Amino acid sequence: MNREELKKLEEKLIDEKKLIEANLKRFESELDFGDDIDHGEEEADEMEETESFLSIKENQDKRLKQIENALGKIRNGTYGICEECGGKIEREILEIDPESSLCKQCKIKGRK
Repeated sequence: MNREELKKLEEKLIDEKKLIEANLKRFESELDFGDDIDHGEEEADEMEETESFLSIKENQDKRLKQIENALGKIRNGTYGICEECGGKIEREILEIDPESSLCKQCKIKGRK
C-alpha cells in the first residue's frame, strides 16, 4: 500500500470517527425526557427508547474503538497487518472496512 492510499484510508477513518461522534452527541441530546411525571404508556415508551439508545451507543462505542485502534496503527506503521495471522490485510478489505484488524482468511475462519 502506497502513501496516497494510506492517506485516503486515514481520512476515511477520521471522517467516520467524526460522524459517529456527532451522531452520538445528537442522539444523546434528543434523549431528554424532562422532569414531568409520566404515566404507564409514556414511561414504557421512554424505557424502550433508552434501551434502543444504549444498544446503538454500545455498537458505536465499539466501532469508535476499532477506528481509534486503526488510526494508532497508521501512526506506528502496523496498519494493514492481520492481528490473527500477521499477514497483510487485503486492500479490498481495507477499502470496505478500513478499521478491519483481520485479513480475509482469518475473517472467514472466525465465522465458522
